[in-house]
Amino acid sequence: MKNNIRVERAVLRISQQQLAEAVGVSRQTIYAIENGKFIPSTELALKLSAYFEKTVNELFQLG
Repeated sequence: MKNNIRVERAVLRISQQQLAEAVGVSRQTIYAIENGKFIPSTELALKLSAYFEKTVNELFQLG
């Protein structure tokens, strides 16, 4: 699953740690999501979507 988390984080100029704290996960989880090693739960995907004010489809793409 591809995602735009790193890009959106860069736009807001926030660190992985800052994003992790905002959505209630570890920095390692954010790292793993950004690198395609971890697919977030529906709940986490929705939290990230709300944080970035983007739809889940704008943040994550299958394939």
